[in-house]
Amino acid sequence: MRFGVYLPTFAWRDLRVDQAARVKAFARRAEELGFDALWVAEHFLEAPGLYGTVWMSPLLCLAHAASVTTRIRLATGLLILPYYHPVTLAREIQTLWHLSGGRFVLGVGPGWDQHEFETLGMKLSERGRRTDEMIAALRRLLSERDVTFSGRYYRFEHATIEPRLPRFPELWVGGGSKIQTSLSPDKPYIAPAVLARIASADGWLARGAGSQQMVKDDVRAIRDHLASHGRDPDTLRYGHLNFLHLVDATDREKALRLQRPVFERVMGTHRTFENLQQSYFLGTTQEIVERILDLEAAGIQDMVLATCDYDLEQLERFASEIAPRFARAR
Repeated sequence: MRFGVYLPTFAWRDLRVDQAARVKAFARRAEELGFDALWVAEHFLEAPGLYGTVWMSPLLCLAHAASVTTRIRLATGLLILPYYHPVTLAREIQTLWHLSGGRFVLGVGPGWDQHEFETLGMKLSERGRRTDEMIAALRRLLSERDVTFSGRYYRFEHATIEPRLPRFPELWVGGGSKIQTSLSPDKPYIAPAVLARIASADGWLARGAGSQQMVKDDVRAIRDHLASHGRDPDTLRYGHLNFLHLVDATDREKALRLQRPVFERVMGTHRTFENLQQSYFLGTTQEIVERILDLEAAGIQDMVLATCDYDLEQLERFASEIAPRFARAR
């Protein structure tokens, strides 16, 4: 098991400059504690139905983290590809790859929030096709010169991003089953188009909004899909992102009472607390460890732990109370 952490780039409504400055301290400490990667989220508008907060710009925050670290990998988890143009994004990726000494990991997803798509003048129904087109264009822009691309959504001629990268960044694809709500279009199963996208990637990041069983079912579905299409399922990395807030309680009900206000600040109150318990790592520390062990047994190899605030104490607790319970991959 490899453990990464979410860089806490929360753009709270009352965010102060001194709070934002903690991003650097968090990044430094995560590296010192031996975490494998820093991951960053992307949502620029509040998303009723899933989150009660938004996040600062993911690529800017990773560049910020790159300036104070030397080893830890820097990953987007996930960059919503339809929100970008392939040429400008290729330049940003090339820049961040060099600023970080090649530590950048490109994690991508199609997005799901209709309001964000409409704000950018796009249709939510186009998200999957736009994502696939973006990946195809980025692969060429970051490895070839004089690229001409003619897609349904993106067209350009004779574009060259210099200097070319020595290799395309490690590519992770997000997606999968999600507990249904009336405010989200996503389904409680992994879609065929998502399976096809994962099949061309280096890693898969299971979403945090599914249940424990959904994540395990998705692992099986992906492995079966890869095997049936001629790819060894063991050549893909299987990851999962989840939020947690460790508390000093050995009783589940007491732990939940302490965790509820912390979680509802991040997630909002659009979903019931019972729904949140299905998806996120709530309860006692032992219960959380058991959930991760269960996912590891099902094939999850990378666990991305997310704090619910700019909380260095929680980062320390992840390192001392969660990670030591697992054999660490190197």
